[in-house]
Amino acid sequence: MNISTIGFIGGGNMATSLISGLIASGHEPQRIWVSDTNAETLQRHAQQLGVRVSQDNQAVVAAVDVVVIAVKPQVLKQVIQPLATTIQQRQVLVVSVAAGINQESLARWLGNEVAIVRCMPNTPALVLTGATALHANARVSHQQKDLAENILRAVGLALWVNDEAQLDAVTAVSGSGPAYYFLLMEAMEKAALELGLDERCARLLIQQTALGAAKIALESSESPTVLRERVTSPNGTTQKAIETFQANGFVDIVSKALHAARDRSIEMSKELGGA
Repeated sequence: MNISTIGFIGGGNMATSLISGLIASGHEPQRIWVSDTNAETLQRHAQQLGVRVSQDNQAVVAAVDVVVIAVKPQVLKQVIQPLATTIQQRQVLVVSVAAGINQESLARWLGNEVAIVRCMPNTPALVLTGATALHANARVSHQQKDLAENILRAVGLALWVNDEAQLDAVTAVSGSGPAYYFLLMEAMEKAALELGLDERCARLLIQQTALGAAKIALESSESPTVLRERVTSPNGTTQKAIETFQANGFVDIVSKALHAARDRSIEMSKELGGA
């Protein structure tokens, strides 16, 4: 993959996943910079991944074409504001993976002329099976969009949305989504133990079933409704379980949960993006 020099401000789990994915995709480690306040984190990145490291954010921004902001949302403002002049002068593309910080806030802190791509990845990016939605502001060129997409595709699926407000829905669906599946797996495991299975057997069966269902859905062009109906024999065990789910408001509960997550994402943007 032939892309530009990339800098990461913050060397935590998400940055590590992106860097590992980029290297696995063929990006040269020496064209990747990482900045972090933790010297041990930087040493680990240098030794294990072979990338360039620094505790000086300014030095990293001055050396790269695109900077990925991968710090906690609560400290993002204080981290990036001192970098604004360098980013503007060098016309560096800014890719933010910080949840809850919208482009309006980023532009207020960095300058209205800065090219910004905001991303909403999820935790399966840690195992290179992530799902990420991206939105670019008007300053981002086609070449820069390709660059941002290549970075996020290194850890899984990457999709563009036309309206930044859709990222709040993305947060509710895929950003928080892994926890929903873990909750279902947790509930199934508890029920399986009640039915007499031992913990190891129950957990492995549930994990493999989740993997298999996801694989079928990914490889099929059919809707989840059709796929569900295909494995639901009339008057069989699956139908009885599905009817029980539906009778107890399963679909309505899911809808309420996703709406609540979307609404909280909007609230967080207002809380974290203050002047």
